[in-house]
Formats: sequence, C-alpha cells, structure tokens
Amino acid sequence: MTQELYSHDAYLASCDAVVTAVSDLGVVLDRTVSYARGGGQPGDTGTITWAGGSVVVTDTYKDRESGALIHQVDGAPPPPGTAVEVRVDWDRRHVIMRTHTALHSLSGIVFGDYDAKVTGGNMEPGGVARMDFELEGISQEFGREVEAKLNEALARDVPVHVLFLPRDEALADPALIRTKVSLIPAHVDPIRIIDIEGIDKQADGGTHVRSTGEVGTVRVVKTESKGKANKRMRIALDG
Repeated sequence: MTQELYSHDAYLASCDAVVTAVSDLGVVLDRTVSYARGGGQPGDTGTITWAGGSVVVTDTYKDRESGALIHQVDGAPPPPGTAVEVRVDWDRRHVIMRTHTALHSLSGIVFGDYDAKVTGGNMEPGGVARMDFELEGISQEFGREVEAKLNEALARDVPVHVLFLPRDEALADPALIRTKVSLIPAHVDPIRIIDIEGIDKQADGGTHVRSTGEVGTVRVVKTESKGKANKRMRIALDG
C-alpha cells in the first residue's frame, strides 16, 4: 500500500517515490504527497517526473476494488521500479486546505451552538464549498449569524492539530464522528482526528492548514433547504 505522507504533513509539496504499478487506471507509488479524493475533498493534481520525462497528474483517488491509491495521469507513465518525484499543484492544494479548515470550523459552530450534525459536504478547488446540516429550518439571517461567529472564531488564530486515536477510543466519543452517518471504513485503525483548538474536533482524513488565521475571512454566500431536516450552507473564501 502507498504511504500517505499528507496524512502526517499536509505542507509537503513533493517527495521522492518509486513506481510500484502501472495500469489503465494510472500510476501507483510506494509513497506520495498527493491526496486521494474523498470526504468531499478533491484529489490532488500535479506532476510525476523522472529521469526520462514527466506526466501531469490530473486526479488522485483510491480504486474501490483494490483500495490502491491511483495517480491518474495524462501521458505515458514510467514502468514499475522507476524512481520519480511526485509534486502537487501547491497553490490549488493550499486553497483547498484553507477551505477544509473553514468547513470544519463551520461544522464545530453549528454543532456546538445549534446541535446539528453534518449530513453532507463538498469542496471545490477555487475556495468555495457547501455543507449540509440536520436542521429543521434555515434563513439568510441564520447564515449571517453563523458567518459572524465563524469569522470571529477563525480570527482567534488557534492551532490545528493532527491526532491518531485507537479506533475503539475514537468511536467511544460520539462528538468525534460528526456526520449523521459514519463514513469511516471498518478497517481504519487508528482513526485520524483533526483538532481545531477550542472550535472543532472530529475524525477526518483530509488536509488542513496549521492555524485558523491562515484561512482568512469567509462569506456564507447562500443558505437553502434540501429537504426536511436537511439544510445547506454555501461558503466562499475571501481571496
């Protein structure tokens, strides 16, 4: 299996690796800094470079059948055994990291102040995202109220910690599994936890910034109903 370096250090923009497999799906490496899409976070793009050439990575994902972490590429990849450098599109990744931390902070505020669990969410590379909550109602006024609380929390510039807890310990704390339905596969142990100090703490496999001050300010651009007890908030980063 591929060593997922981004799980421990989201600020690694590149690493050396060795090609372990090549197929019609793409390239598998022994280690990578490229995040495989999941949990609403897009997969990384970037490049794979070796002594004889390079290819563009157009997406990174995990194959449902084999579980392999696939680098989808545009071009002819090198054969297995080739030493390569994999590099992510850092500007794109960093915006996604800021967006992800903003979403977790939003989740923490809505969960803590309004006792609402997350029913879904998604991020786009350009700093826009949505999150759905188990709420009976939502309004523009509610959106403005939450936006003010969110920006106040982000401005405190608190650290964001990455923790790994044994599965039994993590599942024993219902506050750590914030989604309405747990999305953590049964084989995952330990469980990775993102702790935004004093704002939010929950299980998550994605990439985040080191502190909330790095996020900047956020706008709640739209609130809408997606059905009974399923309400959506759309956010966008300011720059």
